[in-house]
Amino acid sequence: MPAIGTSAKTLRRSLVAAAALPLLIGALASCGYGSEAAKDDAPKANVAADGKKLSASEVRIGYFPNLTHATALVGLQEGLIAKELGATAIKPQAFNAGPSEIEALNGGSLDIGFIGPSPSINAYVKSKGSNLRIISGSASGGVKLVVNPAKIKTLDDLKGKNIATPQKGNTQDVAFLNWIAEKGWKVDPESGKGDVSVVRTDNKVTPDAFKSGSIDGAWVPEPTASKLVSDGGAVLLDETALWPDKKFVITNIIVSQKFLKEHPDVVEAVLTGTVKTNEWINANPEKAKASANAKLAAESGKPLDAKVIDPAWPSILLTDDPLASTLKTQAEWAVKAKLIEQPDLNGIYDLTLLNKVLKAAGKPAVSDAGLGATK
Repeated sequence: MPAIGTSAKTLRRSLVAAAALPLLIGALASCGYGSEAAKDDAPKANVAADGKKLSASEVRIGYFPNLTHATALVGLQEGLIAKELGATAIKPQAFNAGPSEIEALNGGSLDIGFIGPSPSINAYVKSKGSNLRIISGSASGGVKLVVNPAKIKTLDDLKGKNIATPQKGNTQDVAFLNWIAEKGWKVDPESGKGDVSVVRTDNKVTPDAFKSGSIDGAWVPEPTASKLVSDGGAVLLDETALWPDKKFVITNIIVSQKFLKEHPDVVEAVLTGTVKTNEWINANPEKAKASANAKLAAESGKPLDAKVIDPAWPSILLTDDPLASTLKTQAEWAVKAKLIEQPDLNGIYDLTLLNKVLKAAGKPAVSDAGLGATK
């Protein structure tokens, strides 16, 4: 027979466990693990925040785990997009490169995506204008040239050095090739060899390449730029300084044309969520920074260090405006660099739903720079 003290301890444990059980079940359900328990419930209508029933049971949204995709990071983390969708479920998908996200969109496994302008242009041109539309802006800026200050002290010192960009033909690669051309230097766009060696390097390995000395600098987006600075690099140029009004598109929101045609109400709900997300981010920068970092931690297993995210965050402008005229400029740069032929970008934008959402929010309409889809 067990001792009286042992029985009392056992009883207390049982009572505590019983009290905690409803809390545990509630927590699991809130994480999505309790969905099986709802099988006996009557099916729920896909009712959005405004009480309207939506036409799709789910929407698949793609994004990069980058600070330049902060609208997606914060909108998902804070539930601001989900709130507008009501019972229409979000299936988020993280990507590390534009081509893989475009492939998912083209293959029918992705509906809406946050992505850079160059992949948007390339995909639209290759499909002869049949696969996507740009439906909103998301971010401007957040791109810097960071160098080893022991080797490079001025912009002229880049000649003969190894400078990384994330990928051949990506947004930063195109911008850097154009900057090189404006300096009067020559670089082969395919190999990256020339007066400056353009080394196409995945952002995930760029910091290690920088620390090892295999590259002397990089033209990269945040947070990679600030990671390089934390490793001893110095910002030699912020790309924002090269643009009129110090704004240029770094992240768009795109949608499959098929999904836009079949589920415009869902697309409108997502855009309502992104507009409210950008408004919340700009009104609460410190909270938003922490929220974005929490989402990044969930993606990678650890948050960004304060010495990386603190300087990176204020260099990015979150905006609903797609800054369409700057996309036209970036396309011209890609043509000049001989990375693409002269593209026909007519119809690449459809800002109808965005401008409807902006009007309802009391905000001014944004422009498609003459590249809007005709109805």
